[in-house]
Amino acid sequence: MPHPVCPLCARDIPPNVPQSRHHLIPKLRGGKGGPTVLMHHICHREIHATLTEAELAHNYSTMEDLRAHPRLAKFAVWVAKRPPGFRSKVPGGMRKR
Repeated sequence: MPHPVCPLCARDIPPNVPQSRHHLIPKLRGGKGGPTVLMHHICHREIHATLTEAELAHNYSTMEDLRAHPRLAKFAVWVAKRPPGFRSKVPGGMRKR
């Protein structure tokens, strides 16, 4: 059976790699019980290091919007060259708007 694919970087998500669910609308902004997507943990962390909860809720509530964000698009190209289990520190507080 094929592995799920990360909607940000398009790499496979084998069961043994760090992964998490991203709420397309943050729970604290009305997204509790709303749609989620499975992704690599590093990709999920990059989203939250880049955008605030308010930005996510108002401007980036779809994967298409997230992939179009300049920093996330650049990150996705970079991380796509790494193996699925790749881990790295994600800079915190470095939100670029």
